[in-house]
Amino acid sequence: MRLLPRAEAAVRRGHPWIFAESIKSQNREGDAGELVVLYDRRDRFLAAGWYDPDSPIRVRVVCAGEPATIDRAWWLGRAREAAALREPVFSSGETTGARCVNGESDGFPGLVADRYADTLVVKLYSAVWLGRWAEIEGVLREVFEPEHLVLRFSRNLREAAGAAGLKEGFRGAEGEEMVVFRENGLRFEAEVLRGQKTGFFLDQRDNRSRVEALAAGRKVLNLFSFSGGFSAYAARGGARRIVDVDISAHALASARRNLALNPELGGVPHDGVKADVFEWLEQSRDVFDLVVCDPPSLAKRDRDRDGALSAYRRLNAAALARLAPGGRLVSASCSAHIPTDPFFTLVRGEAARSGRGFRELWTSGHAADHPATFPEASYLKAICLEVD
Repeated sequence: MRLLPRAEAAVRRGHPWIFAESIKSQNREGDAGELVVLYDRRDRFLAAGWYDPDSPIRVRVVCAGEPATIDRAWWLGRAREAAALREPVFSSGETTGARCVNGESDGFPGLVADRYADTLVVKLYSAVWLGRWAEIEGVLREVFEPEHLVLRFSRNLREAAGAAGLKEGFRGAEGEEMVVFRENGLRFEAEVLRGQKTGFFLDQRDNRSRVEALAAGRKVLNLFSFSGGFSAYAARGGARRIVDVDISAHALASARRNLALNPELGGVPHDGVKADVFEWLEQSRDVFDLVVCDPPSLAKRDRDRDGALSAYRRLNAAALARLAPGGRLVSASCSAHIPTDPFFTLVRGEAARSGRGFRELWTSGHAADHPATFPEASYLKAICLEVD
């Protein structure tokens, strides 16, 4: 296979995706998961990857620059590198839940693996893994040594997985559907079979710690609170009252259970409000000393970007209006199609338009267990402002 010049240059820079429209020529059609060798314009080895005829990402690169033997030993090496990167996260024993494999950024394109205590949840996002699942399962078991392993698929992959004879759920020994794990000493539950993503939003661990450091003596509003991760950290940080707002009764119930899992947090008054966050913000006149705004992705595709930016403006303007003097806003975005700098500029702009003075306390990106080695993988960003 050969690529158009721009795509060839992107692969040389380390980009792991080759889109169908970037292919200049190929000698035949391939099957899902078939190994493709790519050559540059001078017929030199460029890269090798897995072919997927049914995806816009036609090839997912697994090695580039120098040829390699892509076998079990290769995958063991990649998995051990990923495990070594996470060693500082797990070393203290205070955290037993974190990401172990982060897709392309760890050399496993279209695959993520999250550990929750003794359970490893593997989620596949590409059909290229279906035909080699037995080999990869063995690799993951050898390196991460889970007592239980759960296999899950993205929605668009379920039909193909069934055709390949694979089912979602525990592989081998059955474990608990609700797994309790620790994060920085706090206990949380992960719904490993049916919960969103792999059962919990592990990517906000560092930002939750930052919120804990801001919370002492403050009345806290947690918007899009989901399972209450930010709320538990705020309670440990000394918040005097916490209000969760989420449209899902299931999520609010999970938040209550997570707080109950940590009796050492004491009796911090905690209210769960089932409501659409945008509507609730428009109707509420209550004020808070700390507002955390962490919505789900508002831009699923590039064409959603303008609408998402408009929604982020509306959301942050309303959140700022709920802040008491000296209040702090922590605003996050997990939309990969909203770049970091425009998002930060948007939040700063809404603070300026509010007519209140403000100071920027910090910005953040990905935690160490969620490395992002190419632009499309860099989705998470957060900013903290203090307003007069």
